[in-house]
Amino acid sequence: MLNKLKKIDWGIVAILVCLMGISTVLVRSATHNNPLYHNYDVKTVAFYIAGFLVAITATVFDYRILLKSWYVLYGIGVALLIAVFFFGANINGASGWFKLPGGFLFQPAEIMKIIIIIGIAYIMGRRQGDRLTFIEDLLPIAAFAFLPFLLVMIQPDLGNAIIYIVIVLGMLWIGNVKYTHVLVGLTAVVAAVVLSISLFTMFNSEIETYLKDHHKEHWYKRINTFLDPSQASSDDKHQSENAKIAIGSGGLSGDGYLKGDMINGKFIPYPYSDSIFVVIGEEFGFQGSAILLLLYFLLIYRMILIAFRCYDNRAAFIVIGIASMYVFQIFQNIGMMIGLMPITGITLPFISYGGTSLLLNMLCIGILFSINAHQEKYELAE
Repeated sequence: MLNKLKKIDWGIVAILVCLMGISTVLVRSATHNNPLYHNYDVKTVAFYIAGFLVAITATVFDYRILLKSWYVLYGIGVALLIAVFFFGANINGASGWFKLPGGFLFQPAEIMKIIIIIGIAYIMGRRQGDRLTFIEDLLPIAAFAFLPFLLVMIQPDLGNAIIYIVIVLGMLWIGNVKYTHVLVGLTAVVAAVVLSISLFTMFNSEIETYLKDHHKEHWYKRINTFLDPSQASSDDKHQSENAKIAIGSGGLSGDGYLKGDMINGKFIPYPYSDSIFVVIGEEFGFQGSAILLLLYFLLIYRMILIAFRCYDNRAAFIVIGIASMYVFQIFQNIGMMIGLMPITGITLPFISYGGTSLLLNMLCIGILFSINAHQEKYELAE
């Protein structure tokens, strides 16, 4: 056990400690004027401590056991996504959480991310580096990811559903796919996006009439506001417009800690969660934002180094899947705050408040550590 713990990537640990400090400070700033979110900063530290314990436990656990049990994990994940419709709590119009004792919330869509990564890594790993085939590999991977994608879209949770697609694409990127399949896939994706936008624009009023209220709130209005801001109402543009104003007002060095007018004036919804990047942009400016992005870059860089050290292709696939998930979440969360992407419910990894997402992220880090600790050549034959 001690030999495995010695192989923990302490560079990643140092980065996570820095992110813990940043998250605690930002959550404190985002909630100090609102008694409804009392002690969220203290809870953030508690979640981080629990997360480090999860990561350490996962380090000594052989990741290959997860690969062998991928179908069991997939079954449990799908069952939870179905059960949440019947037994889950409805929060902000979406039925995606289980309420646990002590007021904690558990979101099955979050844990499904790592299950998808493990399952795809197993399917791709069967080829042992050979090119993936369309019938035996690509179709099973598509079917494997489609069911959870559909269940999460119905909740509705556009953000996590998109992440599932990004994970699949990121892992296929290094999965030795035939160039013809890549060309066909890219053509299909571009055509689907163009067709979807065209149909959405052409039948906008009909779509709005058909959809239920919670679907309108969670994805229709957000996409409509992003595609055609001039036609969106002031209420629909409230978050995106105020976020850009707040970040722009921060300038180079920011307005100062606890001095953000937009944050303190409650013009930004969910500043402790989805919109937490606005806090660092307004109060710490470009300099603070750049430091955060640098830490993210170093984290992804350390993860890629682990992938390069893998003798087991399946382990490298897992690392790339996790890295793809983080890169997209970072890009999407920051992009939606500065107007580059539509507003979704995607949180900023390791920074936004939230126990389920943070514990999942720390579990992913623990799996990375486990991969780093179980790469002895002689073990791969077992």
